[in-house]
Amino acid sequence: MVDIFTGSCLCGKVKYECTRKPESATYCHCDDCRKTTGSAFNVGVRVSVSDFKIISGEVKGYTKTADSGNQLTRVFCPNCGSPLFTRSPVHPDHVYIKAGSLDDPNIVQPKIQIWMSKKVPWAEIDSSLTYFPQNRTIPEKKEAQKIRPNV
Repeated sequence: MVDIFTGSCLCGKVKYECTRKPESATYCHCDDCRKTTGSAFNVGVRVSVSDFKIISGEVKGYTKTADSGNQLTRVFCPNCGSPLFTRSPVHPDHVYIKAGSLDDPNIVQPKIQIWMSKKVPWAEIDSSLTYFPQNRTIPEKKEAQKIRPNV
């Protein structure tokens, strides 16, 4: 059985679908995610590129070297500016959908927080989640370091 979920930008010109359930969802507190979302953090939803498809509209991307040292291309609607997903050559088989662009954001439940060293003190998220002071430890199977931010 295929579990299709969909999403779109604010103006509705760009729409996408994914033909498999999300692999994971992560809160990111890095400076770049705060700037691109205009909020305290981003929620990235990892899906396979082979399961992801833009079904209407055209997108634009902006590429920057992130705090991790990796190149990230943040993809958005050129009409309304809504952030939609992120791609990286370090993870060519995945797209990281912005949870706020999902038509049903209830399909995701983040389990991890990254870049806690950059977290703002006024945004509280479940403190029982696994924390990483910066990016996730590679390989992903490695046990996460539990930390509490200084904020």
